[in-house]
This record gives sequence, C-alpha cells and structure tokens, in this order.
Amino acid sequence: MTAAIVADGVRKRYGDIQAVDGVSLHIEAGEFYGILGPNGAGKTTTLEILEGVREPDEGRIELFGRSPWPRNPELLTRIGVQFQASSFLDKLTTRETIRLFASFYRVGARQADAMLERVGLTEFGKVPADKLSGGQAQRLSIACGLVHAPEIVFLDEPTAGLDPQARRNLWDLLRDINQEGRTVVLTTHYLDEAEILCDRVSVMERGRVLRTGAPAALVRELDDVVRVSVESGLLTADVLRDELRSAGQDDAVVEDDGVSLSVATRTPGPVLSVLAEKGALRGLEVRGGTLEDVFLQLTGREYRA
Repeated sequence: MTAAIVADGVRKRYGDIQAVDGVSLHIEAGEFYGILGPNGAGKTTTLEILEGVREPDEGRIELFGRSPWPRNPELLTRIGVQFQASSFLDKLTTRETIRLFASFYRVGARQADAMLERVGLTEFGKVPADKLSGGQAQRLSIACGLVHAPEIVFLDEPTAGLDPQARRNLWDLLRDINQEGRTVVLTTHYLDEAEILCDRVSVMERGRVLRTGAPAALVRELDDVVRVSVESGLLTADVLRDELRSAGQDDAVVEDDGVSLSVATRTPGPVLSVLAEKGALRGLEVRGGTLEDVFLQLTGREYRA
C-alpha cells in the first residue's frame, strides 16, 4: 500500500510544555487510523501539524510525499478537516453554510446540497447553522470538510459530547467515508470508538506514542485474563471452585457479588464447559481485554478521558 501520511520525529513545545515529543507515524492510503489518548495527550496538536495548520519545531511531515507546511496549495483540495470545535456564521442557514464552504473549492451548489442530504441534514437546510443540535452541528462540520471529495479526512474528536445515538449515527457515516477509499485519521478519547472503527491506532500519552497497532492485536499482546460471568444463584461459588479444580483450573478466581457469579482465568474453555454441564449459562458474558487494559498496562494508571 502507498503511504498517505508520514510523520518522523515530530516535536512541538509551548513554553515549558512539550505537547508533542518525537511522534512518528506511517499511515497507509485508505486506512482508518486512530490517534487516541486522554485529554492533554497531544492528539490535537499532532493532528494540526499533520494538517499543515501548525508548524512543528522539529521533524518531517509528508502528505502524498509533500510537506503540508508552509501551507501547500497543492494539498488543500486533497484533504478535508473537521476541527474539534467549529463555529458557523450566525446569519447563514445550514444550506447556505455548506454552499459557502463548497464555493471555496469551486464546487457547485448541487454537489453541496447532495452532501447535505448524505449527512441527513436536508430537512434542516433552512435552519440557522448556529441553532443546530450538537449532533447536527457535528454532521454539518464533517459535511463541510467532505464537500470537495478529499482523499484524506482529518477528524478531531468528532463525537465528543454527543449522546449515544448521535455517536452511532456518526460512526455509520465515518464507516461509509472510509469504505469509499478515503484515508480517515481520527482523534478520540473514547477507546470503544477506536476499537470499533479503526484499522490501526496509536496510543498517546504526554506527547509520545506509546504503542501502535491494530486494536485487536494490541489487546492480544496483553496476555490478560478473561472474565466469564453468569447470573448469580445458578451455582454457589464453592461448588464452582470445586468443579474447576477437578477440571485442572486451580488458578481460576471465582467471585459472587450477589448479582453475577464470575471467573477470572486465562483458559476460559474449561470454565465454559463446566458451566454448560451444570446448566448454569443464564446471563453468560465473556469479556477479554480492551484498549483500556492496554492503556493501563502501558502507563500504569487508569485511563481517564
């Protein structure tokens, strides 16, 4: 695959704060790539440097083999940007807003209106843009960044502050964008979002990339325990412990909190077999590691958005 974005040893300092500290990334064309970490990790500054909005103190950035800084006119039509916070002119309607953005790229009104329909805002075309709900405003912001059909789309925490339904609606839109062959670079502090959407992620903390890889691959590297739980009352904890010892599961940790009977183990197969033999599968849940567990292992502290 061809690299759409290359970053090598990028650094950015604001006074005494090292916002970005030696970040290197290699993002392939057509990838859905996530840059994730808690607030203050350096995600937004990294994204702004990749976009050519901010100049790095050190390091090399290339988009399609070209440097985005100083602002490169040849790249402007090939990238689309949705900032973490967007402000729209309060005198313009939703339709007028996207047509205005389209005009910057010499895109006609018909194509602008088609993009408005695609993000589900046609019926709000006459509504002032500053009167849209949070989810609607985010969709308009993304539509403005996509109206000229860019090859790379940068999205900075596009679902921050949205309710669960609005988040999932945006996920569907972002999947569609990526499936069209566009490279999508997403920053987020929602680890579940990164697991669902991204082909690969880079975990950042204090301006540094701690680990990069496919979400599932990073989780598998944990070699963490699997937690199997069923409804409490189907078996006693003591009976389950005895059954597991008989099955050679001496290291399994069994707990019953009155709601769930749970087992922590690195070999869940025998546990599931014992529960099935005892007819104790009601409310079954099997939970492996998550990206949050990856973050905890890398940093030694709980992940906080």
